[in-house]
Amino acid sequence: MANAEIPLTAKSSKTNYVQQLEERVDALESRNVFQDDVIEQLSEELAAHQHEISELKHQIQLVANRLKDAGSLSDDIDDVEPPPPHY
Repeated sequence: MANAEIPLTAKSSKTNYVQQLEERVDALESRNVFQDDVIEQLSEELAAHQHEISELKHQIQLVANRLKDAGSLSDDIDDVEPPPPHY
């Protein structure tokens, strides 16, 4: 009877080990799915931010061009109209 008990213990130990491995694999798969989801969300956020940066660069370029145009217009105005006497 002692010999019959050894294989039973080894079998339950092996079953326990397999069960632990399955739990670890399940945990890794869950983490992988979660990480894939987070990566996808980050990718979407990055694309949105890149688009926004592109729009802001375009707006800054427009403002810079307007300032250049306004600066050249103010030079023309200064040439035509002298400053008031209190300056």
